[in-house]
Amino acid sequence: MKYQQWKLREPGSMGSQRQLERTGIPPLCAAVLCARGLPQPESAQHFLAHGLDRFHDPFLLLDMDRAVSRIRRALDCGETIAVYGDYDVDGITSACLLTEFLTRQGGQVVSYIPDRTEDGYGLNAAAITLLKERGVSLIVTVDCGITATAEVEHAHSLGVDVVITDHHQCKGNLPRAKAVVNPRRPDCAYPFPELAGVGVTLKLALALTPPDRREQVFFQYGELAAIGTVSDVMTLTDENRSLVSQGLELLARTRRPGLRALLQEAGCAGDAIPTTVTVGYHIAPRINAAGRMGKASLALEMLLTLDPVEGGRLAQELCQLNRERQSIELDIFQFCDSLLERTPQLASPAIVLAGEGWHQGVVGIVASRLAEKYACPTFMICLENGRGKGSCRSYGGFNLFAALSQCASLLEGYGGHELAAGFSIKEEHIPAFREAMGRLVSQHTGGQPMATNINVDLEINHCALLTCCQVEGLSLLEPFGPGNPKPIFLLRSATVVSFCDVGGGRHLKMKVRRDGVVLDAIFFSANAQTCGIFSGARLDLVFTLQISEFRGERSVQLQLCDLRPAPARAQLEQALFQRLLQGDRLSRWEAGQLLPKRQDFARLWRFLEQACATGQVHAGPSLLKQAAKSICGYHAYGRTLVCLHVMGDQGLIHSEHQQQGDVIYLCRPEHKVDLEQAQLMRQLRAFLE
Repeated sequence: MKYQQWKLREPGSMGSQRQLERTGIPPLCAAVLCARGLPQPESAQHFLAHGLDRFHDPFLLLDMDRAVSRIRRALDCGETIAVYGDYDVDGITSACLLTEFLTRQGGQVVSYIPDRTEDGYGLNAAAITLLKERGVSLIVTVDCGITATAEVEHAHSLGVDVVITDHHQCKGNLPRAKAVVNPRRPDCAYPFPELAGVGVTLKLALALTPPDRREQVFFQYGELAAIGTVSDVMTLTDENRSLVSQGLELLARTRRPGLRALLQEAGCAGDAIPTTVTVGYHIAPRINAAGRMGKASLALEMLLTLDPVEGGRLAQELCQLNRERQSIELDIFQFCDSLLERTPQLASPAIVLAGEGWHQGVVGIVASRLAEKYACPTFMICLENGRGKGSCRSYGGFNLFAALSQCASLLEGYGGHELAAGFSIKEEHIPAFREAMGRLVSQHTGGQPMATNINVDLEINHCALLTCCQVEGLSLLEPFGPGNPKPIFLLRSATVVSFCDVGGGRHLKMKVRRDGVVLDAIFFSANAQTCGIFSGARLDLVFTLQISEFRGERSVQLQLCDLRPAPARAQLEQALFQRLLQGDRLSRWEAGQLLPKRQDFARLWRFLEQACATGQVHAGPSLLKQAAKSICGYHAYGRTLVCLHVMGDQGLIHSEHQQQGDVIYLCRPEHKVDLEQAQLMRQLRAFLE
């Protein structure tokens, strides 16, 4: 098993699911919506809607009016405006959007993307001085600046105004800029604080546009906003859901020559409508590679160019940089992975590694891979001349920004989000930082290893539901990402029909059967030996669903997230019954599996009358299985256990523990017995209600 716990959501009621189906939502999609707490047609339709009418007024952002006023004055007076971005995808798309927008407004605009190695993250005093020398009188930051208090003061001393637009966490006093637009400001009442940097930048462009022309502005820049939002792993609910959904449609028909060429180079040009997977795994890494390899300006040029030849050349160069990035990343990962395997104490409760000569642009990705493999927050520090620049990635809900704030006395600077952040530190402080971070992670976990859990949306009770039509219906839930993950399903007791390792032994491919249906399954980064697979094995499977096409044939494929040997159904129901006896709270679905009907008691009584013809019967496993068959129902074993317990409570049967095992005697009370009033029956009905 890859995950320690499979956490299955409580399913919605069949009545709620049928209500959703009557509105045109396919059954599998309706079941997922119910399980995710959207059982009413109104709430489900509100979630599924993703039109432009879902966008909030940009002037709800605090200081937006001040930002617009200062930028309009610069445009009217012919001032030179600098758009100051960041070297990741969010920052690059933000810089492209605002540079192009202000230029189209007639502005004198220059763009500046800091060098990851030379400048570091965010506003830089030397860069501000350079921009002043170029005649810049107004700097507008995008995706950075919220912690640049000293740098903004430096700009003031040079007579340069600064407008900050950012989405990172605030700390301490805000910079004394002309405007600070950030939905995460503690005093900002904007209804959706989860915008990416490019989302805030788009809001600025919309605020600078008359309301009747804002839709046109979105159509010009929506694909940039979608790419930046997905790349920065922002929550895809509310406004971001609409922004990304509409933006991906625009990306499919983008007029930007560089983006078209990049889609072609990445092998995604044929996609009808790109998905978040297209962006996250194909487009974003190639744009990000430019910033990671110290050439972020190339990515900005590719997005801005109107020349198809130049766009194609730059796209090819980004792909080459990405290949170089992958090679360097692999070397660092393998070194660190080997180190952690030799010294496992370094991997708990947090990984804090430092090294000379590591490429600063790739250690964040290495941190992400190590965090996933070792199930703990990871901090990677690049050392040079006694100073370190670190990138960190979270795991298990550990808040990185809050943790770095608590270690601020050991750091020279820090910034970022809950899940990903950066910091700078003197080499001499690293041991104390490692100890402090380990202590904070231990407090977060209560001293226990971080549990590796997977949240499962729905158990598939019959494979007839797994059709291409139903899988395609799940596309209504897209775009998928944080806050709206791709649905994960559970299938119990599937039998392995055939299997083989593919991809040089790196992946496992199987055919499994249940309910008379044979399904294809693929498990990446696993093989038959490590999973203990053999023909005829019965497995519980957790998976996402996709459509596989081969030689013109389309079929459903299970993309496995995890698997485990399947216990017998009787074992599962025995365990559920024991939970009931122990007083555990059961879900409505679980209670429904155990609650007997009146005819179940009647059939079981007739069975026991025949079995106890000699006066008593041994209550072994074989008897219980025969009794369950007498009830002849789905989940009958668990209901049989409940029936026997209720009959015993109400005096219909009497059981004794003897040397040869438990023995059941039939009793025939003179008074009428109301089985529905038994404590266990009332308890089950209470769970159902």
